[in-house]
Formats: sequence, structure tokens, C-alpha cells
Amino acid sequence: MVSDQNDELLMRKVKEGNLQYLSVLFERYNIRLFNFFLKLTSDREISQDLTQNLFMRIIKYKHSFKEDYSFKSWIYQMARNLHNDYRNELKKTGDIFMNSGVYPSDTADYTPDHHEDEYERLEKAMSCLEGSQKELLILSKYQGLKYEEISAITNQSAGAVKVAVHRALKQLRGIYFKQV
Repeated sequence: MVSDQNDELLMRKVKEGNLQYLSVLFERYNIRLFNFFLKLTSDREISQDLTQNLFMRIIKYKHSFKEDYSFKSWIYQMARNLHNDYRNELKKTGDIFMNSGVYPSDTADYTPDHHEDEYERLEKAMSCLEGSQKELLILSKYQGLKYEEISAITNQSAGAVKVAVHRALKQLRGIYFKQV
């Protein structure tokens, strides 16, 4: 059954030209990737566009998938590159981060058991972090990726990723608790 196959096997089939298998990967990853982009951009429409563009890039660059590479790491690396391209384009037009720190109240991964004011404080604190720190926390804490997976995405050692995540959390705590 197709839905039982692992991501790497499905991507190998996509790489061979069987694009129908991409729909299974889309179903597995589109919400996670949308949330990843939403945390970085704070804009639902842009996040939807970036998610759609990411899957178009998968088709275009399917030949670059290496058999011994984790699909999850590969797709998140592509997502990072796509977001960087988006940011660079905004820099050229002068619109960079014009809505930074404004998060919609209907974020797809919002959980109602948190108090809304605490959630807003956390999001405000996240928006104050440096881009790379914010990205690492989104990958590790929101997306649930392991340090080894983030290491493959960022081209850093797992130890360096662990230290960077620890420092980003420390920075986030400092910002969060100053917001009294």
C-alpha cells in the first residue's frame, strides 16, 4: 500500500518520474511546512504560496534527491532555501518584514489549552529573535525535528545545532520574561 511506504522510497519513485507519489508526500508534509513558513513570515497567504512553490520545486529539482539522504531533511533544506529566496526578493523591493511580529490568531498549530496572552507574549518574543535563532527554534520545537536532522538541513554539526538551540532558548526566555 502506498501510504505505508516511507518517505525516501516515495521520493525515489517521484525522482524516477512517477509524480503521483508526490501527492502522498504532500499529504504528509503540507501542514507542517505551511506552519513552518507561517512562523517565519507571519502571513497566511504568503505561507500558502511558499508551501505550493516548495512542492513545485520538488518536481523541478527531484533529480537532486540523494538516495542516502533523509527526505525530511531534504525538504526542510529546500523550504529554508525558498524562504531565503523570498526574503532576498523582499529586500530588493524594500518590503522586508513589514508585518514582523504580527501573528494571526488562527495559526494552524495553535492549541486552546494555552492562555491567549501567554501565546501572544511567546510569539512577540519569538519575533524579536535573530532570524537564524528563530529558524532553529521553529525547526526543533515547533516542527519536532531532531538535532541530527537540523544538522543535515543547516550544514552544521549536531553538537553545534544543540548549542545554538540552547542559546536561542536562553535568549527567548530572557526576552519573554522581560515582557512583564
